[in-house]
Amino acid sequence: MAAEEQILSPDQRKPTSRKALYTALGVAIVINLAYLFGNHQGWIEDVFILVTVAVLLGVIVSDAWLRRTGLR
Repeated sequence: MAAEEQILSPDQRKPTSRKALYTALGVAIVINLAYLFGNHQGWIEDVFILVTVAVLLGVIVSDAWLRRTGLR
């Protein structure tokens, strides 16, 4: 079976849909921000949630910037 598979280079594969990627990351950001309104005390959980949101937002911004500058 493995001998019958085509050998593809990375540039021959269908790229991931950017709209789907941005939508999924946007939903993840909204869900993470909803965790801020829970029944927890203190700010430690909030810090980790905000860092996670910042990383996800950074992925969107960096991907858009790389695409605009032609590096990706």
